[in-house]
Amino acid sequence: MNKKGSKKMNYKIALLKGDGIGPEIVDEAVKVLDKIGEKFGHKFEYTQGYLGGESIDKYGIPYSEETAKICKESDSILLGSVGGPKWDNVDPDKRPEKGTSCDKKRFGSLYKFKTSGFV
Repeated sequence: MNKKGSKKMNYKIALLKGDGIGPEIVDEAVKVLDKIGEKFGHKFEYTQGYLGGESIDKYGIPYSEETAKICKESDSILLGSVGGPKWDNVDPDKRPEKGTSCDKKRFGSLYKFKTSGFV
């Protein structure tokens, strides 16, 4: 228990920063989580994965097995936006947005992806 009387939590969070404004949004969300952790005694362990265009640049595909493993081993996934003009001419089967489809299929998630980068 922490000083407020609530149970301390320890979470592993996969960070998939994505493209465009995604990295900025995820970075700010991490700052908020860290403040919550400070105030309430929670601990968050972050592991970087790659999704969308950033994954295409690193691995040549929008969603790698390495990222899938990181997500599977995490309690939660913090996801930024994906895609952008840099990848407009990529093969349709390898477009950044295809990475989000792989993630939904793999984890059976019910989340919605929004172009603003907020999930």
